[in-house]
Amino acid sequence: MTASTENRALPERDRSARQQMPAFWTTEQILALSADTSSTKAGRDLASPARWVSLGRTEQAIWGECKGSAREPYQTQVDLSEPAFRCTCPSRKIPCKHALGLFLLLDSDPGVFTQESPPQWVAGWLVGRAERAQRRAEKEEREASASDSDEQARTAARRLVKVKAGLKEIDLWTGDLVRRGLAAAQTESYGFWNAAAARMVDAQAPGVARLIREMGGIASSGEGWEGRLFERLCRLHLLLEGFRRIDDLPPEVQADIRSLVGWTQNQEELLSQAGARDQWLVLGQRVEDEERLRVQRTWLWGRASGRSALLLHFAVGDAPIDASLVPGTSVDAELVFFPSARPLRALLKTCHAAPIPLDSMPGYADFALAIDAFADALARNPWLERFPAALKDVVPEFCDGRWFVRDRAGRVLGLSRAYCAAWHLLALSGGRGIDLFGEWDGDSLLPLSVFAEGRFVVPHPYP
Repeated sequence: MTASTENRALPERDRSARQQMPAFWTTEQILALSADTSSTKAGRDLASPARWVSLGRTEQAIWGECKGSAREPYQTQVDLSEPAFRCTCPSRKIPCKHALGLFLLLDSDPGVFTQESPPQWVAGWLVGRAERAQRRAEKEEREASASDSDEQARTAARRLVKVKAGLKEIDLWTGDLVRRGLAAAQTESYGFWNAAAARMVDAQAPGVARLIREMGGIASSGEGWEGRLFERLCRLHLLLEGFRRIDDLPPEVQADIRSLVGWTQNQEELLSQAGARDQWLVLGQRVEDEERLRVQRTWLWGRASGRSALLLHFAVGDAPIDASLVPGTSVDAELVFFPSARPLRALLKTCHAAPIPLDSMPGYADFALAIDAFADALARNPWLERFPAALKDVVPEFCDGRWFVRDRAGRVLGLSRAYCAAWHLLALSGGRGIDLFGEWDGDSLLPLSVFAEGRFVVPHPYP
């Protein structure tokens, strides 16, 4: 039997928001889905009509039969509604080189997709995906209706007791660390920090565990490490004090503290609330590995409201991650924001139209205005770790061994030292102003996208 590769279907609750997918895909957006550089190269080689025996498309899917090393052509198909991929080749990559090549060919030469009626191997796959998604939705609904509210209350009470005990212990731990002096922190191995983080995991406070693990790398992060570590310790202390007095705080601040400690929000309840509709610009996207989990951050900007939003998606291992929103597009959609003193994280509730290409990038022409916006957000939520920064007409510069961007007034912001595509920024700029979007952490900027000479570009590579 011929092996096949296929990405898993997305949850049904997400599908309603993803019915409207891009009416177009650029080469850069397609290549952003590639598993690795070898797949990218092979996919480009296969993006030629001569390599395909047959090609077809509908509004939902594209398909083709590709000549390969096997006796029979490989049957390759792409469901454009997510997107999802399937191929009869033995590769385990998602998408494989054949699916990537087929997708690239759609972008470069759509006229060669002449078949309009999908063959059985395509139609059956699409029907099967729809049926599996429906069964998953029904299962989730049954499980939710069968939940015991009393047991949930008892479980919540037990967790609260464990969290309180764990945070009290970590409060003593941070006090001991400060009394010993920050210089002593530099002599500790990573096991010192990891042990404290493990205790927080046992106490069911995973958010605090993450904060402690991150502090473990600061002591060896180079010049200025002591200031950065002290700032993190202060934020952790503020979190512990806030949790101790949580009942006396406003509901929005309570929500921030609970979220940071590790409580999750019921997303079904959240999606039942009224949302904020706008023309949302997809300005940036970044995927990071957190242990066995991949976390994707997608940054949006409301064209009319000027409001920023952050969508988070998670994937375990090699599972495909959400690809419904593509940087460089604009979508008429409704978002629901998580409760917060400074709402930023949101869920996509409804798409009202297919995304369209960006024709410009919003942002601040003066760095002082961008810093003021960050200061206001930080005053509302002092635990804010990343802030969306959209900057207009900036010029990349290299000075004293570090990259910066300069605004019209001559002010500069330093780029992240981990950023490794600054030369690409300079090439796009050519010494002229470009529009730039990135993540600001209070110390440096990590660029995620650029708008230059009428083009939206994602500079590569980035860490």
